[in-house]
Amino acid sequence: YGHSVIIGGSKGKAGACILATHTALKIGSGLVTSVVPECCNNILQITVSEAMTKTSIGNDYISDLPDVSFANAICIGSGLGVMPETQTTILDFISDTKIPLVLDADALNIIAKTHNLKLIPKNSIITPHPKEFDRLFGESENFVQRLERQLFYARHLGIFIILKGHRTSIATPEGELFFNSTGNPGMATAGSGDVLAGMITGMLAQGYSAKESAINSVFIHGLAGDKAAEKLTEHCVIARDIIECIPEALKYILITRDL
Repeated sequence: YGHSVIIGGSKGKAGACILATHTALKIGSGLVTSVVPECCNNILQITVSEAMTKTSIGNDYISDLPDVSFANAICIGSGLGVMPETQTTILDFISDTKIPLVLDADALNIIAKTHNLKLIPKNSIITPHPKEFDRLFGESENFVQRLERQLFYARHLGIFIILKGHRTSIATPEGELFFNSTGNPGMATAGSGDVLAGMITGMLAQGYSAKESAINSVFIHGLAGDKAAEKLTEHCVIARDIIECIPEALKYILITRDL
């Protein structure tokens, strides 16, 4: 069910958008459209043949956005870049849209540059790693202080903050804090975050709430990474392996749920 939109890609960074797009499909989104600059269009259509594309006027980076009002959920950030035209386009879109958003990677870096956190629409899901988190909310002296800030800003801004790390934590607008029990060091690899962002978007598009999408996706993402590590060793896991193990993770959840 649902139509996901992935906005991302720039010259040399098509892969990030491909990973997010592939994952949104794999987790069950009925349709996925990727909005990319012209330079990413052909490779995305060849690599993820099930997805549709819309292109920006810009060749090397996104400089405008086509109509995406049909979307049930939108992910922004994977391989996006931070060119000035891209920044203006994304900030204008974020401040105006009513569609559920997942903001990752360069979307967060663009917001950090403006120092205007209130641009993030309420009920959005953001997925920073610690360095991105510090750019958004200020540097923390230690792990505990970062968690305190995570809780404060989730409540203050009315958003869901997924702080990625060894034990990924999820803060909700209601002041709850969840810690994930799945995942392994092998997942600290390029593109793993794009997989998570695509998964959250795919679940949002299918009608899950923001809270359900955040918690379920983080757990399934980590479990798929664990399944991949069992097969390949932690040393050899790459982002594509996590995607390919999503079905195995879902089967495991269904089997243990029914026991």
